[in-house]
Amino acid sequence: MPYDLTDLRLFVAIAEAKNLTRGAERVHLAPSSASHRMRLLEASMGTPLLVREPRGVQLTRAGDALLRHSRQVFAQLEQMHADLTPYAKGVRGHVSLWANTHATHTFLPDSLSAFLKQHPQVSITLEEHTSPEVVLAVARGEIEVGVVAESVEGAEVELMPYRADRLVLITPPDHPLAKRVSTSFVDVLDHPFVMLHSGSAIHTFTMNAAATLGRHLEVRIQVRSFEAVCRMVSAGVGIGLVPRSAVAEGTPGIHLTMVELEESWAQRDLKVCVRKLAPLSRFAADLVTSLTNNSLAVS
Repeated sequence: MPYDLTDLRLFVAIAEAKNLTRGAERVHLAPSSASHRMRLLEASMGTPLLVREPRGVQLTRAGDALLRHSRQVFAQLEQMHADLTPYAKGVRGHVSLWANTHATHTFLPDSLSAFLKQHPQVSITLEEHTSPEVVLAVARGEIEVGVVAESVEGAEVELMPYRADRLVLITPPDHPLAKRVSTSFVDVLDHPFVMLHSGSAIHTFTMNAAATLGRHLEVRIQVRSFEAVCRMVSAGVGIGLVPRSAVAEGTPGIHLTMVELEESWAQRDLKVCVRKLAPLSRFAADLVTSLTNNSLAVS
């Protein structure tokens, strides 16, 4: 099909403006040239893309499909440029790091900031996944480094200490559960919860913990960060389950009570995960050394 990126940019501009002349102006083409290009594009595709009307244009079903794919093409091009730009600025290495929600939202921002200051020639892609997903990806060699709170039986990986932490229940100070020093998870399942968004690693973990007991959580609201969980709980929306390190103590306007969970799984020690007997790239090895040399416990 003989068409180029200019044709696709023109098509997207026309589709968004719903007008050929205004679309042509956006990409700095004369209306006559734009009209000619669109007719050639339609001929190349073998189907009409636009319905010409007196006051503008409408997309055909084929046009809708082309618009969707064109936007994806340009988004991928932008990502390609973003990925290549660091190399033009002197970045010589890249590490893909997967981590669970806990690590991503609490300890890793400071750890990675310190590492990148010491290694300005390295870039990092950080993705959030559940611990089992991270372990299996490392074992399969899809990524070199992960940070997890649990392993997968039989996975050929090596785990090294990173941070020690614990999940705690947080409640408003006047909540009935706030009077307890500790509680079992099953005893709090009748209360509405504030949760991180569906698909986050800790959301999946908590839902699975309830399902193991044959129960379902009543999720009143889902938010995008642990800080937002703390604020919602403080406002009385529900109770929450978060790492102790993520509790926003001392933050103005946030008033919370922490209640210890009695379950052994509440202890969420984070570990750096690498593939057994597989040599790491120099940059990945530097990252692992940086993370494990400063392992700390949270009491």
